[in-house]
Amino acid sequence: MLSSRLRLTRSLPTAPLRLYRCQHTLPPSIAQLFKTPPPLDGELTVQGYVKSVRSLKKVAFVDLNDGSTSSNLMCVLTPEQAETLKTGQSVSFTGQWVQSKGKEQAYELKIIPGSENVKTIGKVPETYPLQKKLHTLQYLRTLPTLRWRTNYLASVLRFRSFTDSKLHDFFNKEGFFKTNPPIVTSSDCEGAGELFQIESKSILEDSKKPPFFGKNAYLTVSTQLHLEVLCASLGKVWTLSPTFRAEMSDTNRHLAEFWMLEAEIAFVDSVHQLTRFTENMIKHVVKDLVEDKNGAATDLLNGQRSTDDVDQVVEKLTKRWNNLYETRWASVTYLEALQILKDSGKEFKIPLKYEDGLASEHEKWLAGEYFKGPVFVTDYPKEIKPFYMRLNDDNKTVACFDLLVPDVGEIIGGSVREHDGAKLDREIKERGMKREELDWYMSTRENGTMPHGGFGLGFERLVCYLSGVENVRDVIPFPRAHEECEA
Repeated sequence: MLSSRLRLTRSLPTAPLRLYRCQHTLPPSIAQLFKTPPPLDGELTVQGYVKSVRSLKKVAFVDLNDGSTSSNLMCVLTPEQAETLKTGQSVSFTGQWVQSKGKEQAYELKIIPGSENVKTIGKVPETYPLQKKLHTLQYLRTLPTLRWRTNYLASVLRFRSFTDSKLHDFFNKEGFFKTNPPIVTSSDCEGAGELFQIESKSILEDSKKPPFFGKNAYLTVSTQLHLEVLCASLGKVWTLSPTFRAEMSDTNRHLAEFWMLEAEIAFVDSVHQLTRFTENMIKHVVKDLVEDKNGAATDLLNGQRSTDDVDQVVEKLTKRWNNLYETRWASVTYLEALQILKDSGKEFKIPLKYEDGLASEHEKWLAGEYFKGPVFVTDYPKEIKPFYMRLNDDNKTVACFDLLVPDVGEIIGGSVREHDGAKLDREIKERGMKREELDWYMSTRENGTMPHGGFGLGFERLVCYLSGVENVRDVIPFPRAHEECEA
């Protein structure tokens, strides 16, 4: 039957091939114009937002920006053409691309005389809040639909995009497959109970109806368990997905909704294989910042707010990038880390206890004050880590690691997974977990199991560390946290 269909298809007459030329192309962004300048004195139309207007007796200047770069396009026009222009308006200018007489940029747009060459597309009210002055980040958070138009925060979003693309490059180079595990799950991967339960509105309004999914369902806290399933099929897999934690925290490093990069790797049996891999991963991103091949570092640094300490910020970031890239990162066990903290003589707000793990202040001190750079902490007590981690030979600790960095603390957590079904089953029972809810997961240990491991990277925390932003709310477009869901 199949072969006859193929013969029938081949016997059909073929239509003549016709090529269509696209009549409309996307207008170039200001960043593209700077990167690939059009011919001098050529006429072109540029759209964007007015950042500032300066009018003199015989000439006026408009700084135009469309969000594609931290560098404004200088537009030269007559005072009459600039009369109705205001900061914040979206406009369309038609002019000639000419060499600039100023020192700040090589080119500018000389607007052709006539009101028809200056068009206001979107007006702004007199109360438009983003005037040419310094706005605090706290104030900008009250403007969820406007704050990303500021030079600084726009540069942060572009930097976020750059970091995302470099991570894609790295995993492609390393032979990984990007996958899409579910966001809705019936499992609590971390076992901490910080879950958002979900249900349809109609069922919530009628308690007699059964659950939509037939059982309780939640927004995922981690896609790891599902990645392990995909890892058993494809070998090396990863994802960058939204994850959710119902934490009541109100700190500058916690969100209820955040993006996590997670990877799972087959036939990994040492935690140090994972630490070396994650070090190479982040260095792959930092390499482009140090060398600034594509201008990402320059764009971020140029986008820094106009403050008195901007030079110090630039110096701090360039020093941080070089230190990340040029040094081999330190690694200590959890016990060694505790001993270093105890020997420091420093009085921490949260007392050091073996069974409590490391608090944020402990992590920041270790990375920032003692090691003065990234440090891996390995082999934590099994009681303070999730059920799926492989037990070490001492029967007290598990083969896991956290990556700590200065100013932020932990940004990556990972482990070698327990692939022995009997041992994993025993751990589940000892912890009083519901075995029947994990039957689907345990089946991976019954059908061609293999040693494997992986990790999860808090994407916003990485962006914060590399960009120097202090609050995770300023590196994600619409932050979601406890009692915070503005738009």
